[in-house]
Amino acid sequence: MKEITITSQNYEAEVLKSDKPVLLDFWAPWCGPCKMLGPVIAEIAEEHDEIKVGKVNVDEQEELATQFGVMSIPTLCLMKEGKVVNSFTGYAPKESIEEFIAK
Repeated sequence: MKEITITSQNYEAEVLKSDKPVLLDFWAPWCGPCKMLGPVIAEIAEEHDEIKVGKVNVDEQEELATQFGVMSIPTLCLMKEGKVVNSFTGYAPKESIEEFIAK
């Protein structure tokens, strides 16, 4: 499955009402570590059908970034049934992100 752009308009439908866990990637186009993480997140989205992967541009979606308390990017949040069950900030290799999802 491809990554989905998450906005305040589609957040409820795509994240809160999702029938599967959602990995949210809070990022910005000017962020170096975000650029490094982007292809890794895209691979995970393609390879893991058991989750939905959403990208949240913090410059365009300040309200969502504030709601999640995002202070640094990239930040990844794993959501299950509309609740954050795990999160971390910074770049991580693919294997570490897959372990993060599996927890």
